Amino acid sequence: MPRRLPGLVAAALIVGTLTGCSTPPTPPSPSRPAVIATPAPAPGTVIWPGDNGPLPPPLAQPKSRWIPVRWAELPGFSDDALHEAWNAWIKSCERPAPPFAALCGDVRRLSIASGDEQRAWLIARLQPYRIETNDGNPDGLLTAYYEPLIDAARQPGNGYTVPVYRTPATLGSRKPWYTRQQIDTLPEAQAALAGRAIAWLRDPVESMVLHIQGSGRLRVAEPDGTVSLVRVAYAGTNDQPYQSVGRWLLDQGLTRDATWPGIRAWLAANPHRTSELLWSNPRYVFFREEPLSGLDAEFGPRGAQGVPLTPGRSIAVDRQSIPYGTPVWLASSGPQVQLGRMVLAQDTGSAILGAVRADYFTGWGPEAGDIAGRLKQNLRLWALWPK
Repeated sequence: MPRRLPGLVAAALIVGTLTGCSTPPTPPSPSRPAVIATPAPAPGTVIWPGDNGPLPPPLAQPKSRWIPVRWAELPGFSDDALHEAWNAWIKSCERPAPPFAALCGDVRRLSIASGDEQRAWLIARLQPYRIETNDGNPDGLLTAYYEPLIDAARQPGNGYTVPVYRTPATLGSRKPWYTRQQIDTLPEAQAALAGRAIAWLRDPVESMVLHIQGSGRLRVAEPDGTVSLVRVAYAGTNDQPYQSVGRWLLDQGLTRDATWPGIRAWLAANPHRTSELLWSNPRYVFFREEPLSGLDAEFGPRGAQGVPLTPGRSIAVDRQSIPYGTPVWLASSGPQVQLGRMVLAQDTGSAILGAVRADYFTGWGPEAGDIAGRLKQNLRLWALWPK
């Protein structure tokens, strides 16, 4: 689930010049051959040194199949700034998936190596597998998410009227808990949340964005006049189903643009229907406050793997297709970004379902939010798995 892009990453994304845990994959059944035939390379195909042996058999996941390929199939492999991905991989090594634990010593040692040295090590130690659906389709969908940066106040008033709540003490007493509309309108729901506000926001739409992203950074005006930068991280939900507000607008025939810029434009023209739109999504998210200073501020929130996310190098995946902590080669070409790069599968999300599906973490703040709000384009993925 659920951030300002560092300058270099943001600039690269905006101009479109980017080149860019669960059970491990089921071993091949005994009936499969130990190797598969290696076709002759097409004329002009790049053959990377060390990548000329027989290919291993395919591997299987509950929601995908993995087909072994040559490193030359990976778009942008010769051009990616691998040191950026190495920062994310070092984070994954804080909680490595078992198949990768033995590699973490090398990963840390190679953090200061050249790109050529890192590429040579990848070829020597990992095998790329093209991820496909179980019926053989390698094409999927890429979206993005980010960490909103929002002004807030520790106390309500002066326009700050929308609470960001901690988990209520009675959350476990009923499942599902109250819907979003009931939380906003029922006295008994509001009584259960009395005194549970972390901070207060000005805009209910910013609150909805925070809930959808699952995490955010707040610039909080304290009672003494100082301003604190804190993170509010996902702590739980009311167990109600998630419904897309964009889908609601489309189904109602109210807009043809269900991106966040399109949703905001519709709300600007129909402010009297704000509550109706927000209540179309009954899910409500509760948060916990975390300090945000020093090195913590250079990374995103902790993803489902339990490690901090790295802007431009972390993705959310369906864990039934890709185990947490897996290095993944991601390729996507569209109007928003051109990507061919190594990323780490470090998070998940309720809408991130399917074999070839990824949510790309763009960072924090307005620039990251603009990209995340618009990104929806084609995707191909390759898992990089230990030999």
